[in-house]
Amino acid sequence: MKLSLRTRLIASFLVAILVTGVTSVIIAVWLIGDTIVKQAQEKVRLDLNSARVVYQGAIDDVRKAVVHTSVRFFIRDALSRGEAAGLSSHLTEIRRRENLDILTLTDTRGEVLLRAGNPAVKADNQMHNELIHKAITRKTAIASTEIVAREELLKEGKDLSLRAYLKLVPTPRARPTRETENTNGMMIMAAAPILGERGELLGLLYGGKLLNRNFELVDKVRDTVYSGEMYAGKHVGTATIFQGDVRISTNVVAVEGERAIGTRVSAEVRQRVLDRGQLWVERAFVVNDWYITAYEPIRNISGEVIGILYVGMLERKFADMKRNALWAFVGVSLGGIALAVAICFFLVRSLSRPAKALMLAAHQLASGDLAQRVRPDDSTQEIGMLGRMFNLMAASIEERDEQLRQRAQEEVMKSERLAMIGRLAAGVAHEINNPLTGVLTFSHLLREKENLDEQDKEDLDLIINEATRAGEIVRGLLDFARERAVEKELLDVNDVAQQAIRLLGNRKAFQQVVVSEDLASNLPRIDGDMNQLQQVLLNLSFNACAAMPNGGVLTIGTSLRDGRVCVRVADTGCGIKKEYLDQIFEPFFSTKPVGKGTGLGLSISYGIIQQHDGDLKVESEEGKGTTFTIILPPAKNEQPESQDEEVEK
Repeated sequence: MKLSLRTRLIASFLVAILVTGVTSVIIAVWLIGDTIVKQAQEKVRLDLNSARVVYQGAIDDVRKAVVHTSVRFFIRDALSRGEAAGLSSHLTEIRRRENLDILTLTDTRGEVLLRAGNPAVKADNQMHNELIHKAITRKTAIASTEIVAREELLKEGKDLSLRAYLKLVPTPRARPTRETENTNGMMIMAAAPILGERGELLGLLYGGKLLNRNFELVDKVRDTVYSGEMYAGKHVGTATIFQGDVRISTNVVAVEGERAIGTRVSAEVRQRVLDRGQLWVERAFVVNDWYITAYEPIRNISGEVIGILYVGMLERKFADMKRNALWAFVGVSLGGIALAVAICFFLVRSLSRPAKALMLAAHQLASGDLAQRVRPDDSTQEIGMLGRMFNLMAASIEERDEQLRQRAQEEVMKSERLAMIGRLAAGVAHEINNPLTGVLTFSHLLREKENLDEQDKEDLDLIINEATRAGEIVRGLLDFARERAVEKELLDVNDVAQQAIRLLGNRKAFQQVVVSEDLASNLPRIDGDMNQLQQVLLNLSFNACAAMPNGGVLTIGTSLRDGRVCVRVADTGCGIKKEYLDQIFEPFFSTKPVGKGTGLGLSISYGIIQQHDGDLKVESEEGKGTTFTIILPPAKNEQPESQDEEVEK
């Protein structure tokens, strides 16, 4: 079924609009989603940095409290007199004031002299604790996060062992385990030596804060980083401290509405952070919901990974942001499509109306109404011209009809001539879109016939060759006229030259040509487009190869001359006549035989070098060869090592 022009125009416009709209929506969906996720991940990475600062601040606070206590004169005097028991009330008050869970005094061998939280238990040795051992041996204050066994917690006080005790809660996506409880504790600890007046070691003071069920730190991270922001009834930001893969301090809320103490981290996070000691910044399943998360390992004084510091933001907020943005974009896109469709119908109507009038007038003219005329529609130049041409044609037909009435024989001759012109015009109208393709296609079809004589074959070969050459000239002209943006980057010209030489090694035309490289060292880098500069070198190399049909030497070298980077392409070919040297960079000038080149290669190369703020020079002597030199400025931040006239390899 044949479609009307109006229907075809409307269908074409609608297809173009819909394809453009759908493509825009798909790209927008991808860009919006990718941008929001990346921004969320970058924010949570920064949030983790803030959480790390808060956590390190807590370690510094414990360290300062212990160090400041260790330098008090009454502790030093009591140890010097061997009266450590008399310090009980003082250490108890300091522990309470500094909000420490433990504060313990030992002698120089690490044997406990006094526990502020449990004075009844003493005389045990703490040198097995790496933190205490290093503080005593190095005589310096040290602070870190450590795992404290249940037995040690009981020595400091039963309440600490009860705080550390956790029953493990089955958690979706966590690694399967046979363990059902956690009895050890994780503690921020600091130890400081107590030194006499002459710097001799009198003893050691160590203290710490148990992190198990201590929510002060994680709530401080949440309030500091996220300012307590809520979304859909939940805190947007959460923070957690893990002992191993178990949550011991968190403000992540479980289904029951309580803090998710005893739940465990997902298996994939555990593998990367705990097992490999690496950072995790991406979405993860946290207890019962998805979060954009950041995890980093917590290490003890020996560098072993003993826990995880976590911050995360509720993914639902960003998913809703993404969905709202997408709906807004889709709404705008649909509105734009609707507007485009309305404009499309208006344009099609404005085009089809004069066309329809022309069609009706042509029908009337064909029916014998030679006085039929149309009113030219000048809203479109082409349609107005077509109307005027129709009127001119109608007037001409009418005039010729009048003349034919007077002379019958002349009328017949003129009628036949007019019909011939009409058929020719119709044929040209159908074939004018791509005449060159038509010539090539039918020439090849005729050439394949078997009953052609040699003269016909030669004629057809000439047609095919000339039409192909015409196509090559057109393509070359398009390449020459097209302005392509230069994508510059820092380049080493030696890399560009070596890459071009490697490409030449695979060319059949260079089998009889010896390609030599002479590359200087320590050249400054340039700002350039790798692909375009390689195109120039390849073009110059191909020209050099064409100048050495019987073989020769092609040399590609680099140097530094007057502070500028030079690349030369030299051959031992036939050379260029002196009268041609001023014309070789002009478009369509070529010394090659007709049909062997378009004369655009050097023009394109010259234009590329000019876009790089450089120059292309030529030196040639007939019978001895030709040398093209590319001169390029160094990059702004690149300073040549020497300003000599030329630096060679």
